Amino acid sequence: MVELLQVGVISSTHGVKGEVKVFPTTDDVKRFKKLKHLVLDTGREHLPLEVESVKFFKQFAILKFKGIDNINDIEKYKGKSLLVDRKNAVKLQKDEYFIADMIGLAVFTDDGAEFGELKDVIETGANDVYVIDSPEHGEVLVPAIKQCILDVDIEHQKMVIHLMEGLV
Repeated sequence: MVELLQVGVISSTHGVKGEVKVFPTTDDVKRFKKLKHLVLDTGREHLPLEVESVKFFKQFAILKFKGIDNINDIEKYKGKSLLVDRKNAVKLQKDEYFIADMIGLAVFTDDGAEFGELKDVIETGANDVYVIDSPEHGEVLVPAIKQCILDVDIEHQKMVIHLMEGLV
């Protein structure tokens, strides 16, 4: 399982005092209020950051980090991911999973046949859609509904699906 989970991406600076506008990749943008520590993935290293203040603007979170007080100190990190370690991640309900843990799951049909590999999750308004790369059928989009997704086993890296008529 992935130990660091993405909660946002720095989209731009905000003002000249080191604040950044963050596009949230978490379900609830308000959860930034509860976060005290984040990890910045620079592409080369992981930098620990302490959150000094949080405010909100439209769908964005505006974050200020301790020790970063100038636009020049943060500007180079535009487009970089902000991560939390798993212990600071939101608690999941039954039948909820982190997307990062699901990518790469081996997918089997309800008759036991190997079907493919989960490549992506598309988040839509109604329900998520799983993108499965199938050697036989190519890219298959499967809605994440109980009628189609029968079992998800993160520990064993396996998903069992029921292919409803018309999906392939």
